[in-house]
Amino acid sequence: MKFLKTKPPIRLLIFDLDGTLIDSKLDLAISVNATLKYLGRPPLDEQTIYSYVGRGAPALISQALGEGIPTLEVARGLEYFLDYYNQHKLDNTKLYPGTREVLSKLTEGTAPSERVLAVLTNKPVRTSRAILEGLGLTVFFRFIYGGNSFENKKPDPVGVNSILEDTGIPRPETMMVGDSDVDIQTGLNAGVWTCGVTYGFGTLSPKINPPDLLVDSLTELAEQLANPAIPQQ
Repeated sequence: MKFLKTKPPIRLLIFDLDGTLIDSKLDLAISVNATLKYLGRPPLDEQTIYSYVGRGAPALISQALGEGIPTLEVARGLEYFLDYYNQHKLDNTKLYPGTREVLSKLTEGTAPSERVLAVLTNKPVRTSRAILEGLGLTVFFRFIYGGNSFENKKPDPVGVNSILEDTGIPRPETMMVGDSDVDIQTGLNAGVWTCGVTYGFGTLSPKINPPDLLVDSLTELAEQLANPAIPQQ
């Protein structure tokens, strides 16, 4: 394996949520189609809905409804979606294989000042926290931020910049991990390392928007973090 870029130890890992730590696609698809039914519209196929995930609930519902929909109709759909999804957010959602074990390994035996894990998602923060609590993951993360935690959502770097400021960890020792181009662009905008995961359901275009590291599992990510360099993609 060829190595192109040497890197310092990564002390701050910022994870996306949907498609990276959790497989939530079925609950999201069911909730979107429940919303469309409520608004008297035909359902969408699941793959189409998955392609809309990543930029937050307002963008998800807007895309699901299509162009030319009155603003009030979109707002009504968003309100219904958020309420429905909050009630059903853990019906089918599960961790990706190895997630709990990897997070434990990444934090095991390290002082808080040595490695910090955070979640930065475009999903509303209360819902995100509730999901992580329900799946028993909150213990691993010092920070959990959602799409309504800051004035702008990803790919705006405001969330990453806030975490960097709070931790005092340098950008060269920070990595953004996610399953979509939104996550990779967020890392690029913030000037930190980026890691794309191939197993999620986000839109990831590594040839067009290449991350520094591309992995097929979080287990592979943990292994690569032990290496002194980023492997060539």
